Amino acid sequence: MEDIAFIGITLMIINALFSYMGFKSDLFFDSYKFEVDSILIGKDYKRLVTSGFLHVGWAHLAFNMFSLYFFSEVVEWLLGWSNFLLLYFVSLVGGNLFALFIHRNHGDYSAVGASGAVSGVIFASIALFPGIEIGFFLLPLYIPGWLYGVLYVLISIYGIKSGRDNIGHEAHLGGAIIGMATAVAMQPSALDYNTRTILLIAVPTIIFMYFAITRPQMLLIDNYLFRTHKNEYSIEHRYNAKKSNRAKEIDEILDKIRKKGIGSLTQKEKQVLDEYADGKKSNTSGSGSGNFQHKPPV
Repeated sequence: MEDIAFIGITLMIINALFSYMGFKSDLFFDSYKFEVDSILIGKDYKRLVTSGFLHVGWAHLAFNMFSLYFFSEVVEWLLGWSNFLLLYFVSLVGGNLFALFIHRNHGDYSAVGASGAVSGVIFASIALFPGIEIGFFLLPLYIPGWLYGVLYVLISIYGIKSGRDNIGHEAHLGGAIIGMATAVAMQPSALDYNTRTILLIAVPTIIFMYFAITRPQMLLIDNYLFRTHKNEYSIEHRYNAKKSNRAKEIDEILDKIRKKGIGSLTQKEKQVLDEYADGKKSNTSGSGSGNFQHKPPV
């Protein structure tokens, strides 16, 4: 048991270092955050992972890392370091994929944070340890894990439908249910000794996800980084608009070089020009390359 939570602590350190780089550089932050158009149109799929290691501030980072620290030890001890690592990343990517599906027509939607992965770890512990109790920071208050799970699911569903707060409920809910399912798949005996808790959490979540997939019109979605969506259009419409805007942007940069010289370009303009040149090379050679999408910081 000497290696208990070793992976959890390592993930905490990586989160802190990666987030700090994002705190220092808007360009770094914008290049790795979750952003619908950058993923669906720009094919920048790494954002499904990298966004989970970015945070908007120290408080956001601290909350997620404290939560990870408190729950990672018991889960990592039971599952082993390799399975715990798999659980963490499956929850992270699964939560982001659910958010991507929900917001697939909201090109301006963006998000960051390890909450999806951390939710997966928390709900894995609820599934694997039936007597676990969940506490609240700085308060001598604890509730049974099953009750916490049920309330969490109901609040997440309400949050997704209403869009009235600043929380990415989609990634939370997706990460939570996928983390629980992954833990049960790794420890099938949990279904025997913790059936009620697992069903109480899984059934309403699965029903909601079914309706979200088959009847997306039931969702009243708003973006937690933007008050309203500016481009609720299909991927094809957004692709054509982005292509047109990029061509206009390149023309403006080339015109600036003709008038003032290449030394007058800003760092962002140089990056745009480099990406354009790389894209031209890729099209010529027939091979693709990932594109960084840079927008004004939110």
